[in-house]
Amino acid sequence: MKKLQFFTQSLDKWRKNYQNFGFSLLRKIDASPMPHKSQSNHTSNFFQKLHSSSSLRKIHPPMMWGLAIISLTSVISYRFYNQPKLAVGTVSPVTIIAPGDGTFEDFKTTEEKRKEVRTGIIPVLQRDVKLTSQLELTVKEALVSMQQLRNISNPFPVASVQQLPLPTQQNLRAFSEQDWQKVLNVAKVQLIPNDIDNFPEKISKLSPDFKKVLTELKDYRQTTTGTEFQTFLEKMSQARQRYSKAKSILSGVRSPYLSLEIAVAFLNLDEPTWKNTQKALLNTTEKILIQGIPAGIPNNLLQDVLEIQFDPSIPFSSKIMGQKLLMSVFQNQHNLTVDREETKRQAEQAAQAVEPVIVEIQEGDVIVKANETISQADFILLDSFGLSRRGINWLGLGISVILVAGGVTVFCMVTRHVHRPMRRRDHFLLCLLSFSTPFLAIFNLGYTNLPAVGLLTSSFYGPTLAVTQVLLLSGLSTFTAGTVNWSYVLAGTAGGLLAGVMAGRLRSRDELARLGGGVGIVQGGLYFLIYLIIAPVAGTIWSAVLPGAIIYGLSGFLWSVMALGISPYLERFFDLVTPIRLVELANPNCPLLKRLSTETPGTFQHTLFVACLAEAAARELHCNVELVRTGTLYHDIGKMHDPLGFIENQMGAPNKHDEINDPWQSVEIIKKHVAEGLVMARKYGLPRVIRNFIPEHQGQLLISYFYYQAKQQAEKDGEKLICEEEFRYEGPTPQSRETGIVMLADGCEAALRSLKEATPETALAMIHKIFKARWRDNQLKDSGIKYEELPIIAEVFVKVWQQFHHQRIVYPKAALEPQGK
Repeated sequence: MKKLQFFTQSLDKWRKNYQNFGFSLLRKIDASPMPHKSQSNHTSNFFQKLHSSSSLRKIHPPMMWGLAIISLTSVISYRFYNQPKLAVGTVSPVTIIAPGDGTFEDFKTTEEKRKEVRTGIIPVLQRDVKLTSQLELTVKEALVSMQQLRNISNPFPVASVQQLPLPTQQNLRAFSEQDWQKVLNVAKVQLIPNDIDNFPEKISKLSPDFKKVLTELKDYRQTTTGTEFQTFLEKMSQARQRYSKAKSILSGVRSPYLSLEIAVAFLNLDEPTWKNTQKALLNTTEKILIQGIPAGIPNNLLQDVLEIQFDPSIPFSSKIMGQKLLMSVFQNQHNLTVDREETKRQAEQAAQAVEPVIVEIQEGDVIVKANETISQADFILLDSFGLSRRGINWLGLGISVILVAGGVTVFCMVTRHVHRPMRRRDHFLLCLLSFSTPFLAIFNLGYTNLPAVGLLTSSFYGPTLAVTQVLLLSGLSTFTAGTVNWSYVLAGTAGGLLAGVMAGRLRSRDELARLGGGVGIVQGGLYFLIYLIIAPVAGTIWSAVLPGAIIYGLSGFLWSVMALGISPYLERFFDLVTPIRLVELANPNCPLLKRLSTETPGTFQHTLFVACLAEAAARELHCNVELVRTGTLYHDIGKMHDPLGFIENQMGAPNKHDEINDPWQSVEIIKKHVAEGLVMARKYGLPRVIRNFIPEHQGQLLISYFYYQAKQQAEKDGEKLICEEEFRYEGPTPQSRETGIVMLADGCEAALRSLKEATPETALAMIHKIFKARWRDNQLKDSGIKYEELPIIAEVFVKVWQQFHHQRIVYPKAALEPQGK
């Protein structure tokens, strides 16, 4: 029987050299039952061939890069295929005569003039009704507040202004309490002589204004009786109290427009003057607002407008205070805004009114003389007559090849350093994305798709690769267009860089949607600023540029939305994974994981513990944590083909393998969970990077239990020759750090779970022993895990194990017994 097995194995190895190992045939073999050892060996050959085929896919084929350079060059250098040799700015080698009469339109010059007219037109203004009403209301509110203060301080003046001048009464009302007491003392003792110079020495030292008030008060005293004069003093004392109350109220109001200086001046006005001043303020406000206050008007010009519009019949002091009040209201305010629609209409109307630039010539006239520089008008004539000598510009084409080859080389070098080896389909997708940007530049649309390229590349391959691609494509697209429009180039590049930097770090579609909005804002805002800086006309108005900036920002948002929409289809078609898809696949409600938890609960618990170990180690080694978590959850899905064939699902029932008592049959059951896992993974559409965890987490490990059981049976039967390969998994060994970590975690899970009262040192020693066995068995040689990283992984595993098996408080016996009532 054993000789027949070896003969079958040799026959399969011979057939391997003459068979075509394709994916379609592999699917058929994986899907078919494999109860015999010969079929298992046949499957082993297919896995080996599959592994070698995957390795070939990771090589950067020169033909792939050559096709990329050719395709990108063909797009980027399109303008060199039919380029005139006698172009604007070149020197004509000979004198060229017009072969006939001609009248031609210079479309380029005409469009440039129209563009200058569009951007340089004076904006059309309109009066904003809401702002106008608001400014009118502000002035009226200030006047109402002033009237309320005057009502508090009235009645005033106390005496007739013919008997006692108004300024004197105003001074008496405004005197400090100390000065007022002096006035009262003088009035009581009647020390008001005919000559003010004969005042006592104490009074003679008063200020001239105070002396003037006393003099005028003396004159008033002589024209009235004592009783009338005493009544005047009492009324003035009451007026002083009302005036003081009004000032205290004013200090509490803190109006930004009604300052203390203005309010005091208005309080001192008599009623007729105040009415005229109030009316003048309202009329002036109405005139100014009808005329309109434009945004940005300087204060000196606004002051000149107020002086011209103010009623000249108003007293000078009232006029000055009124101007100050209106100045405080209108300063930094405006009621004239730009009518964007009318401005745009007039700009377009003015642009269309520009006459087309026509170039005319008669037959036999000289178009350009020898050794003269060709102007735009000369070129129109030469090109229209077919004399511009159009043909392939080999110099430009060569420069295009050099630029593209340099860009592809830089991109390839960055890919080798920051990304795992790629498949041909990855190269094809990157070429397709790169090809789209210069292709759009051919049509000079201006709305570059760099945000979509940055978002997709960052999601699929990481931010570093996306940033590199966006920068290279930005330069190549600028070269493609020929004429550089920096507002388009820089704004589009900024949007692409933002999408490239952020997309690979986001973990939900909602975050990506917000990123699209941010791309639109950045792209539109930068376009607006750059356009104002580099505008051809110094007087370019922002309102004429703003609609274009909004549209350009909206284009960045729409490109991001488009990238989000096609991302799931690209993931499926090119077998890619993004962080978002990994999160979705790791959802326990996914059909395959729900089946795993229901049909094989023991395996599911084993998977969760392995995932905890592997995820912690991946985070410590800076690996792809999402990929490790998701790949681990699916690494043992093949055990659903025979749950009771694995001890964790037997739940104390008799061991199935004890009943079989055939190590060869048992090992086939164990090994089959890999092949069945691949079949299930393909059936449920799992991406390749996830499917790789299924065979690679077992690698080519020896299933030692059944191997030694077979050896014992062979020795007992007198057959000493046992093929170790029959008891090893088919592989391949781990091809990435992520699958290598899962192999180590899977190997340590059962051993760690079995430890209950062991110390961390004991657990660490056991893990080191397992790791050394894997290393000596060459299971990690292709994974990229270094030997010096194994102790780090071991320490992480011990920490996770301690978290699962931490010390618990032992409940006292009495706490577990039923308590009495």
